[in-house]
Amino acid sequence: MLLLYSLDKYYIGHSCEDLQERLRKHLSNHTGFTAKAKDWIIVYSENYDSKSDAYKRELEIKAWKSKSKILKLIESSSK
Repeated sequence: MLLLYSLDKYYIGHSCEDLQERLRKHLSNHTGFTAKAKDWIIVYSENYDSKSDAYKRELEIKAWKSKSKILKLIESSSK
């Protein structure tokens, strides 16, 4: 599960790929939510043993619909 940041927006997703490879794809020429910006950075990540666990966590964070909760999550990882 990963959180990307750009243009005061957060992207929440999951991937089985290496995080740097996934970021490279988000920065490449494509369509979708992350296509408009070319300066996405990884601000947070979590590792899971299965893709389904990572997807569940992604949905949990998306359900928050709260930038302040996301910021607290990011800040907690830097302590």
